[in-house]
Amino acid sequence: MIEPTVSAGYVNSLLNAAVLRGLDRAGLLERAGLDEAALDKPDNRVPFARFKAAMRAAKEMLNDPSFAIWFGEHSDFVEMSIVGLVCQAAATMGEAFEQMNRYARLVVEVEGHESGDRFAIARKGGGEVWLEDRRRNPQDFPELTESTWTRFVAPFARMFPGRPHYVRCVHMTHAEPDDPAYRAEYARVFTMPIVFGSDRNALLIDESFLSLPVNTGNRYVFGIFSERAQALLGSLKESKTVKGRVESELIPILHTGEVSMEEVARRLGLSRPTLYRKLKDEGVSYEALLDALRHRMALHYLNGKKVSVHQTAYLVGFSDPSAFSRAFKRWTGASPKAARAR
Repeated sequence: MIEPTVSAGYVNSLLNAAVLRGLDRAGLLERAGLDEAALDKPDNRVPFARFKAAMRAAKEMLNDPSFAIWFGEHSDFVEMSIVGLVCQAAATMGEAFEQMNRYARLVVEVEGHESGDRFAIARKGGGEVWLEDRRRNPQDFPELTESTWTRFVAPFARMFPGRPHYVRCVHMTHAEPDDPAYRAEYARVFTMPIVFGSDRNALLIDESFLSLPVNTGNRYVFGIFSERAQALLGSLKESKTVKGRVESELIPILHTGEVSMEEVARRLGLSRPTLYRKLKDEGVSYEALLDALRHRMALHYLNGKKVSVHQTAYLVGFSDPSAFSRAFKRWTGASPKAARAR
């Protein structure tokens, strides 16, 4: 199974919440095994395991078992990912929910995303409408439930002052905490009934909430952000394929020329026949993949006009510039010099 990831923006939101509580960012990074350089762009991907480590390290360092609730209350979804911006520009809360669900894995990948949406609107008997979190194994990391439901509940009064809360009841699969201070945090944030030890993680909601207009809805901006989110989602899905994983291994070593199928299989922890079979299942050969990647990277370097043709040849793994020129003409029908001059 390919390791799930979260956005660097999500990790930074967690770190920022911890710093607000007085923790040292560098110390928390060290405890969680995180590298600051990996967090410099919000769309970077970070292993989910490192996010969990950061959450639990913050709880321990603050001596606060309810920190996930604090995090949910004091983090802005807009700052975590392009997904927050898409939701903010939606026309209604229902559309915002649909877009959040569509792109949710850009913020955090969970078990179940590979086979369906994480969230769902479920209509039960008696006219009840439930917003359900259908991720698998929620007990593995109940802090995610705590912070997620807090983020669904806490901002409502700020967004819609004077309106009755749209959440009528909260269900959580984990047990009620024993610590009185921990329980008090739940009571402070969740002013509606809570059912602990439930068979599901869900919110009983007022259906009229879905038609409420979003105050910042902007169709033009919504379109721009949606296009960006769709591109990021495509890249994330591609990274989960064997083809995407092979490309990720090849890009940093293209210039060395040491790009045999055996070497890449070793880096992936596979045998050569297994890698061959997995690529074949995805409809691609290793040779075609390598050739296409060299083509794409050559265009990237030449279009940037920051390196020469000879340097480009080296960067994509050609020791002989004339061989690179022949390959480039086969790819594009033009010489690399002509492409760089455009």
